[in-house]
Amino acid sequence: MSHIATVRQTEDLTSSATVQAVLPVIGRILISLIFLLSGFSKLTAPAMTIGYIESVGLPFPTLAYGAALAVEFIGGAALVLGYQTRLVAASLAVFSVATAVSFHNDLADLNQFVHFFKNIAMAGGLLHVIVFGGGKFSIDGWRR
Repeated sequence: MSHIATVRQTEDLTSSATVQAVLPVIGRILISLIFLLSGFSKLTAPAMTIGYIESVGLPFPTLAYGAALAVEFIGGAALVLGYQTRLVAASLAVFSVATAVSFHNDLADLNQFVHFFKNIAMAGGLLHVIVFGGGKFSIDGWRR
């Protein structure tokens, strides 16, 4: 199969109405998982999380802990549901970059390096959600 035929076949597949309806919801779920799981992790270890926030020198660690829980749980759930999708995706993208810069800025440490760029990649994926919205299978899509 030639390269041009492969490209045409891929374009045919991705232009399908079913694919265009289903892939955005799958993408939203996959992106949301990191926020929901991270929120659950923080919820099960509040003292450790607050201690970590203190260790990087952020002010008001208990307040920051509560804010992070709210962003991750509410933002993650709203993204899954496709509610206010563009606004939620923008908020989560800013949160991801802020978290990368605040908590994963020692790029000489391989673990921090990986987490920094994971957060940056998450923000990149969320930018796509901002541009394309929640799709057909979302609260936003149903409200149109």
